[in-house]
Amino acid sequence: MDRIPEPNEIYQHFKGNLYRIITLATHSETGEAMVVYQALYGDFQVFVRPLSMFVSEVDHEKYPQVQAKYRFTLVPQIMDKPSGAPVGENGSPKACGEDSPEEAEEELNLDPMLVEFLDADTYEDKLNILVGLHSRITDDMLNTMAVSLDLELEEGELEDRYMTLKNCIVTLEKYECNRLR
Repeated sequence: MDRIPEPNEIYQHFKGNLYRIITLATHSETGEAMVVYQALYGDFQVFVRPLSMFVSEVDHEKYPQVQAKYRFTLVPQIMDKPSGAPVGENGSPKACGEDSPEEAEEELNLDPMLVEFLDADTYEDKLNILVGLHSRITDDMLNTMAVSLDLELEEGELEDRYMTLKNCIVTLEKYECNRLR
């Protein structure tokens, strides 16, 4: 196999979605090589697929309308591309404004309150927004918030991670210099 993916490479599925390779792994019982990769859309779900299936060709009997040769195609990195033009499914440059209906449906949909948290200027505002999100918070939202604050949350229960982030923000708020002297 000469098409073995490397960590942090970006691949495009023949249906158009982008994925980042996290690592290669080995199945604990069968010893089969596996690819661990993350969606770069939606809730950034992580998937595992056998390497042989990842690098296989598209089943053109099942998907006759697909022109791509392989199931996943390496996307050239931005630094390597002379022009920043988007790439279409068949590898040719895509015209501006040329979006497939599938892409429009699968665009990243962030919770408005999460965006508000990211845009908040003070820790007090961030804390108020976090408390308001408590009933519907997800692991992905917590991770995004933590990264925006340059924090790392330990893996664990959702409620424990929420409380850890809340306590960190309370501490940051305590030392925030927003008073006039």
